[in-house]
Amino acid sequence: MSAKGFLVFKSKYWIWAFVLFLLFVPIGCGSGTTGNNPGAPTWQYAPLGDSLAAGALAQEGYVPRYATYVNTDTGSNVTTLNLGVPGWHSGDLLNALQNDPVFRNQVSGSEIVTWDIGGNDLANAHDNFTQGTCGGPDNQDCLRSAVSTFEPNWDAIVTEVLKLRAGRQTILRTMDIYNPYVASDMKSGIFTTIEPYLDEVNNHIRDNAQANAIPVAAVHQAFNGADGTQDPIAAGLIAADNFHPNDTGHKVIADQLRVLAYAPLH
Repeated sequence: MSAKGFLVFKSKYWIWAFVLFLLFVPIGCGSGTTGNNPGAPTWQYAPLGDSLAAGALAQEGYVPRYATYVNTDTGSNVTTLNLGVPGWHSGDLLNALQNDPVFRNQVSGSEIVTWDIGGNDLANAHDNFTQGTCGGPDNQDCLRSAVSTFEPNWDAIVTEVLKLRAGRQTILRTMDIYNPYVASDMKSGIFTTIEPYLDEVNNHIRDNAQANAIPVAAVHQAFNGADGTQDPIAAGLIAADNFHPNDTGHKVIADQLRVLAYAPLH
């Protein structure tokens, strides 16, 4: 997800804070080798996605936390090259998987592949909706377009990852999308209009992943509760920009990945 999320930052201070973050914090945060167990296998880890994978606004993102969990739980050493890119949409990730040699080689050679994507596909649409510029008689055309664009991109991403791994045993893990603006959307009376689009995206993620035997971390439920109405800001999971996860939120994401275990490699 990007800093725009479902709403633009409400403070110029936080806009500049995020710009400075992108300028001075390397995108590959979380890269390196976790564990030093002689004789144990070393698994290459390719984390893909947007600013969540990159660990935006967190001291320790979910990627290095998950690498540590893998090392702790399996004894395997984990070598990570973080390929998360802040601001990316599903089309960006798909393009990289299809055309970027770095991405293709890293995924092809990795025993672990995780990805988060899709938050930014809804971001501009949400902004346009709140500004009354979404289009259509109900001001929801851009929301429908965001969903209809995301779904085939998601399917193609999964196809490309599976193709690059060519049937080799791989720990493939993905996640659904949380809503950081439950409270503000409820306050402004748009929650019941916006949430069904997020629900549709999340249902598509889960259905496609299940069809391809890819476990999905239940991030939306962990952040927003079973009915989607829990405010993750009040729950202490969101950073000061009111959008990205803080350290606690990233730990929750990593924990949700951890409970999926490590089949088929362990």
